[in-house]
Amino acid sequence: MKNIRSRIIAIIILTASFIVPIRASAQEAILKNITLRRADGALTVSFEVEGAFSNQVTEAVLRGVPADFSFLVSLNRSRKMWFDKEMANIEFTHHIKYDTLKKDFTITRPWKEEKPVITKSFAEAQKLMTEVSDLPLIPLHQLQKGDTYELWAKAELSKMTLPFYLHYIFYFVTLWDFETDWYTVDFTY
Repeated sequence: MKNIRSRIIAIIILTASFIVPIRASAQEAILKNITLRRADGALTVSFEVEGAFSNQVTEAVLRGVPADFSFLVSLNRSRKMWFDKEMANIEFTHHIKYDTLKKDFTITRPWKEEKPVITKSFAEAQKLMTEVSDLPLIPLHQLQKGDTYELWAKAELSKMTLPFYLHYIFYFVTLWDFETDWYTVDFTY
């Protein structure tokens, strides 16, 4: 009985020693360079995700595991003494897949291009996956001059799905997931 207990404790400690350092060494993903501008009669937003490609994510992508980066953007009109009014709420996903035979990356950004972008450069693929430029939020005529607005933005790595049911074996795949904090920009139109 004592021998079984000591084995269970040893297994728990051994398992924890592998999992905790991986989670502790995970880098923090952040949104940066968030800018708003007027373009083509609409309010647009641009931003970048920094720290999205950790070593584990990079290794998985280069082995052919597809990855999805989801973005959430919300625009609210601030109102004193009342709830804020939601003006726009946009959710979209960038998808990357590396073809190990052709040695090229296929990136799908449905809000930007209708056709996938194919590149041989991993640096270019990373930039396409982590950069959002001039995403149309709302037509300018729907904004009221002098009102205050809040832009909320967030990015997250959707769970990576391993092929051939390997996700049942590699339960630690969730350690690759990242999620940024919500970032806000207050402005008066």
